[in-house]
Amino acid sequence: MDSRPKVLVVLTPAFPGNESETHWVPTQQLFVKTLKELFPGLQVRILSFYYPYQTAPYEWHGLPVTPFNGTAQRKMRRLSFYTGVWQALKSIRQEFDITGLFSFWCGECALMGHYFGKRYGIRHYCWLCGGDAMAANKLVKFIRPLPGELIAMSDFLVNEFEKNHGIRPGYMIPNAIDPGVFPPLNSEVRDIDILGAGSLSPLKRYDLFVQIIGSLRQAHPAIRAMQCGEGGDREKIEALIKDADLGDHFSLLGEKPHREVLGLMQRTKVFLHTSGYEGFGVVCLEALYAGAHVISFSKPLNRDIPHWHVVNDAEEMTRKVSEILSDTSVEYKPVLEYTMQDTVQAVMELFE
Repeated sequence: MDSRPKVLVVLTPAFPGNESETHWVPTQQLFVKTLKELFPGLQVRILSFYYPYQTAPYEWHGLPVTPFNGTAQRKMRRLSFYTGVWQALKSIRQEFDITGLFSFWCGECALMGHYFGKRYGIRHYCWLCGGDAMAANKLVKFIRPLPGELIAMSDFLVNEFEKNHGIRPGYMIPNAIDPGVFPPLNSEVRDIDILGAGSLSPLKRYDLFVQIIGSLRQAHPAIRAMQCGEGGDREKIEALIKDADLGDHFSLLGEKPHREVLGLMQRTKVFLHTSGYEGFGVVCLEALYAGAHVISFSKPLNRDIPHWHVVNDAEEMTRKVSEILSDTSVEYKPVLEYTMQDTVQAVMELFE
């Protein structure tokens, strides 16, 4: 009988560099924290491939994290990078009985998890989180994952991955939230008409967000919108706000601590998600629990979700926002779809 302590190894492209970086990869943070809470006797080791930009090991809420700073090891140094990850996994295996490998996204983390697990007979599961289900993900053909090691975050991703890669994920375990991290709701005041949250990147389409605010201003002259997040498109979005003369109506708040964003959601009527492609955005689940109505182009589940409105185009999105803002009878009640406790439990049942 193996007397070594059991360990679960989590492989992720990015992880917070310290405990104050609450805005970084919130799903990974919450998954790992919940894992620690539910299974206190299980050792957990986190290998972070790209972020933080360091290679010195550190602890995050008492859990060991090994970063590789893969951004500094591109092209000719990729072999060295992969070797470093492989050696780290071998070192963990020498000290622990690895009960499983869990990778976020079907990318390089899954590549290493799949082949290390295959080499040493260790169970590996990959959580499909979004863009990794796209046809543009060329790593899938090198990973060659089995259906039984793929967990999709939503029904949408199950179908997308099968459509684009010919492999139907064997499991669907949804993204989720922790109601316990929300600040107390002190009042029912909803003084923010529209809120957005996420990186200012082309994929999130905040240019469309600006366009919709501009279209709504005539019918709602006092409209107030905000956005939390940073990204490469910030200057572009600032210019669009200026050109549309929306400076008094749309504020870019920049990066905010997670708890502060949740507080803003609790003051929001409509959470607008203009992303053209989404696996199962945790910000939408958080906005629902904060009592806001969510409007998006993506439908994560095969069933409808209360207060989550799915539209087909920008015109329909604009109409739906206006309809909610104009209706004084609309209820802003918390909607709890999934808790991370249930999600972690479902994942660990696969390993056990």
